[in-house]
Parts: sequence; C-alpha cells; structure tokens
Amino acid sequence: MSLQVSAVPAQTKNPNSNTKRPLVNYSPSLWGDHFLSYANDSMETNDNLEQVQRLKEEVRKLLMAPIDKPSQKLELIDAIQRLGVSYHFESEIDEILQQIYKDFHNEVGQEDNGSLYTVALRFRLLRQQGYNIPSDIFNKFKDNEGYFKELLIHDVQGMLHLYEATHMRVHGEDILDEALKFTTTYLKSMVTNLNPTLATQVNRAIKRPIRKCLQRVEARHYFSTYHENASHNEVLLKFAKLDFNILQKQHQKELSHISRWWKDLDFANKLSFARDRVVECYFWILGVYFEPQYSIARKILTKIICMASTIDDIYDAYGTYDELELFTDAIKRWDINRIDQLPEYMKLCYKALLDVYEEIEDEMSKEGRSYLVHFATDAMKKLVQAYFVEAKWFNEGYIPTMDEYMSNALKSSGYPTVITISFVGMGDIVTQEAFEWVSQEPKIVKAASTISRLMDDIVSQEFEQKREHFVSSIDCYMKQHGVSKEEVTNFKSKSRMHGRIKTKGAFDLPKCQCLSSHEFSISHK
Repeated sequence: MSLQVSAVPAQTKNPNSNTKRPLVNYSPSLWGDHFLSYANDSMETNDNLEQVQRLKEEVRKLLMAPIDKPSQKLELIDAIQRLGVSYHFESEIDEILQQIYKDFHNEVGQEDNGSLYTVALRFRLLRQQGYNIPSDIFNKFKDNEGYFKELLIHDVQGMLHLYEATHMRVHGEDILDEALKFTTTYLKSMVTNLNPTLATQVNRAIKRPIRKCLQRVEARHYFSTYHENASHNEVLLKFAKLDFNILQKQHQKELSHISRWWKDLDFANKLSFARDRVVECYFWILGVYFEPQYSIARKILTKIICMASTIDDIYDAYGTYDELELFTDAIKRWDINRIDQLPEYMKLCYKALLDVYEEIEDEMSKEGRSYLVHFATDAMKKLVQAYFVEAKWFNEGYIPTMDEYMSNALKSSGYPTVITISFVGMGDIVTQEAFEWVSQEPKIVKAASTISRLMDDIVSQEFEQKREHFVSSIDCYMKQHGVSKEEVTNFKSKSRMHGRIKTKGAFDLPKCQCLSSHEFSISHK
C-alpha cells in the first residue's frame, strides 16, 4: 500500500471534475453477486453433526492410543494437521509433542538411529509447535567431507520431509540452508522418474511448501494425496471431509453476509476508482483464522480490510493533496460532524468506516469488551496518518532516505493495523494486555511489516512506475546508495529464494475453486 496524489491542487468536491487524478484501471470483481446466494443455505442436519462428533471421538482415541513406533504417532499428527482438523485436538497434540520433545532431550548424547524420514518429520512438527529442537540433528546425514550423503537421494519420502523441514529454519542455520539447496536440486532432477502420485507430491512441495500453504487450500489438496497412501486411516479421512464441508458452509454464509454489506455500500459504482476485492479480502482472512469460533473476528477484519483498501486507493489513485488533508483530519478527529467538510466521494467512505466501527462496538459491548474499540480506532488512525505522510512527501517531490521511508512504510504497509484488529473479535483468549503489547509494535510486528512492505514494493514497482506515484523502497535505496534497480531487486530476490521474503499480492488473488461453492466440497461417501 503506497500513496499517490495529483500534482495539481484542487478544492473541488465533484469526483467527476476535470481535476487531474492518477487513476488506475483495476479490473472489476470476478465474482459479481455469486456469494449472495448462500445467505439462506441450510446448515448441516443433526444426523451429520452427530456423525461428525462420533468420528471425532474415534480420531481422538486413535490419537491418544499407545503406538509401538514413534514414527506412526508423528505420521498421524501430520495427517491430522494437513487434513485441516487439528483445531479439534490442540491440547492432545501439544501433550504428545511435548512428550516427544522431552524424550528427545532425555536421549541427548545417545546414538539416534532414526531414519531421515522420521528425524525430519519430528523436527518439522516440533518446530511448528514452538519447540526449539536443534538443527544439528541433521549432521548425522552428512559424510566425512561435510556434504549430505548421496545415498539419501534414494529415499524420496525422506528427502521430501527434509525439504519441508528446511522451511522451519531461522537465521544462521547454515545446515538447513544447505539442506534446502540439496533437496531442491535432487527432487527436481528425479521428479520425471517418479510414479505419478509421488511426482505430484514433489512438484507441489517445490511450488508451495507446507510452511507457506493456506491451511484450507492445503487440506482440500491433501484429501486425495492422503487417500492414495496405503496406510491412510478411513475414519480420519471421513471425519476430515465431513468437517471440511460443514465449515465451508459456515464460511460461505459469512461471505454472503459480507458481500451483502459491500453491495449495499455500492462502492463499485460510487467509488469506481477503488478496487472491488471483497471476496479476495475474505479469502485472505481465512489464512488468519478459519476455525468456526472466529466467525465474528473474520467479519470484522474483512470489513476493515475492505475499508482500508478503499482508503488506500483514495490516497493512492484519486485524492488531491487538499482533499487528503481534510480526510486525514476527519479520521484523526473521528467525529461524524466532520463529514460536511469532505468532498462527496470521501463522505461515502468516511461514513461507511465509522459505521463499521459502530458495528464493532455493538458486538464488543455484548461481550463487555467495548474498550477494545479504542485500540482498533487508534490502529486505523495510525494507518491513515502514514498514508498522509507519503502523500505529503509526494506533493513536495521529496525522496526520503531508506530509514525515513521504512519508518513510515512499516505503518503504511497496513500490517500493524491488521494485526491489532485481528485480535478484536477473538473473545477472551485475547486480553487487554495483549492489545497494549501489540499496539507498541513489538519486534515480531515490525518484522512482519518489513516483509510485507518489501514484498509489496518488489511486486508492484514496475506497475506503479507506469503512472505518477510515490517512490518505493527500491527508489529510495537506489538514490541513497547509487545502485541500479537490478542490483536492488536481485538482492531482494535472493532473499526471497532463501525463504526470507514471500511475494504474493494481497488484494489481487486469482479466481480459484477454493471459493467456488459446490465444486470445492468433498464427497465423504
């Protein structure tokens, strides 16, 4: 998210005037009114819900039952997670992995005879759970010269699990950097010689490792992969399919509600310069939380992101500097009485924003947590103020230093705002202390914001330079250090290759089956 305003000042309140505005031809929504049709869909029958509950208890017993081989327990947990039903068994999985972690430490100094498959799977599952298992456990798979043993390439499943494990690495873990290069090279070279099922698994992993997958999308894909596994558990598979379909119906009804709200605003016609991406925004939020208990949180966060996207486009592609001064002041004061000073198109957005926050306050009041609205409001004010700083720089023709740019851009990336507001609808699990902590923008928030901003600049730089637009981090770095665009982008691209930066636009996801109703449902017969 970055800013652009017209270089020609204007006081007009008519959005159809001749004022020069750096408009963008965003494509219209691919979805139309598709999701409105799900408003009245019936929920699952009591018979289905009872069947799901019965299967769930069978899976729980299976999970907690004694197993001779530790690898079998690891495989079961992996399957439960990848099939998208681990949220039903969080305490059980944590208990098991905690014991596995203790057992690992009790064996320190002893010879670990585990296979590459088992060691890599255990490493990934423990790291995912937050246990700091050391990466030097993979030294045993190296030869005397310090290279990974060539014989490992004959263990395709082991190589695949090692590849997935490398995506849990942290800065400075050279052995995992080496393992990533080793596994990627050999998996790519051998894929044409594998059977179709295994080749599909390898190709998908290389394109999108588990660590970078959206859980709902991964679950939908993994149903067929797991079914083809000779050792798959039919009870688990049937439970996962039923649960997936029930939860999908809930998601569709939520999106129907949000789509109705968006259609009633009629921004697609009244603010035609702005992006119409309500479905993509909701899909994005499913990556934050898809579980049924976070329904209110998803609705709140999706609406806020839709509003933030529209406001971003007001600053980026339509508003003049004089208009943006008025709008920024109105947001700062957060008072509906300030609406009369705004141009007509801004009035629509301003009122819609305040209405969404009023809706949030109503929801939080029911839970006795209305004090949280203050944090959500403050987060939006900070975002808009950051937009205006970039507008001011552009209006003055000023190119900031890299430090100046990043100090403001971490806020204008939208991540601090999204992270703060993502807590609002989560219920008692999030305390006031948590809001106070996140509002101070701790290191983890700054790191996420840095990645977001840099990946956005890399992806959008070429597009943005086709029109008058505020400078990006690439421009600031080039000017400050006297290097070429290729040098800057090549450096950042290398960072992406090493898993440090992931490039994917947030608001322009392609139309995909994961949102297209019945085609995505799973047959559990």
